[in-house]
Amino acid sequence: MTANTASLQPRRGRNLTTELTRCPNRIEEAQRLRYRVFSEEYGSDLGATTPGIDADAYDAVCDHLIVTDTATGELVATTRILHEDDTGPVGGFYSRGEFELEALGSLSGKLAELGRTCVHPDYRNGGTITLLWSAVADYLVQRDVTHLIGCASISMADGGAKAWHVARLLQQQYLCDPDCRVMPKRQLPHLAHPESERAVDIPPLIRAYMRLGAKVCGEPCWDPEFRCADMLVLLEVSNLAGRYNRHFMRRAG
Repeated sequence: MTANTASLQPRRGRNLTTELTRCPNRIEEAQRLRYRVFSEEYGSDLGATTPGIDADAYDAVCDHLIVTDTATGELVATTRILHEDDTGPVGGFYSRGEFELEALGSLSGKLAELGRTCVHPDYRNGGTITLLWSAVADYLVQRDVTHLIGCASISMADGGAKAWHVARLLQQQYLCDPDCRVMPKRQLPHLAHPESERAVDIPPLIRAYMRLGAKVCGEPCWDPEFRCADMLVLLEVSNLAGRYNRHFMRRAG
C-alpha cells in the first residue's frame, strides 16, 4: 500500500466493512469473486490462465477496494483503482487497450481509473454500493484525483441487442462534451445493431455512475474476451463530491 492511501479508514454498514489493500491473498479473493460474477454474467471464461481466477497485469499496480461481510468473512464486492502516477509498469490505463484516449490529455489535474467492479448477486443493494463508493470517494480525495474514468460493461449474451440499446440511451442522455470524446478500437459487430425499439434496463453499476454525474465518452467498444460492450465513462471528482450526499448518503442512514 502506498503512503498516500495508508491513512484511509475502514467504513462499516450493517455487517459490511471496506478495506483498501494490495495484499496478494486478499487480491486473490477479489479475483475469484470477479471470475464468478463476470463468467456467469458474460458467459465467458475470461481467458483465465488459472481456473476460477480473473487476473491480469494491472492487478499488481492497482489499489484494490474490497467489501467484506463481517458476519461470514466473505468478500462480497470489489473494485480496483489505478492512479496515473502508478501506470508506469503497465504503460498506461487498462482502457487504452479499448479506446483512443488522446482526447483526455486536455483534462487538468490527476486522472485515475476504476475497473473490474463487481458485487456478489446476494449483495446487490443500495447499502453495498453506497459503502463501496464511499471508500472510492475517500481514495480520490486523498490522492488528489480530479477525474475518474472507467469501462462500464454491458453483457452481449443476447447477441448484442441489449448492449446496443443501452449504449444508445446513454449517449442520448449522458454524452460528454465533444473535446472529451474517444474512439473505440473495436466497434460493436454489425449484427449487434438492431432496428427495433425495446425497453432498456441499464445495469445497476452504470446507473450508479450516472446518478453521480458521470458522462459517457462516445461509442462503445466490443470486448470479445469478456463478451461485452464497454462504454468509457468520465466522472469529475468535484461532481462526485457534490452529488454523493444527495444520492448515496441519504440511503445509508
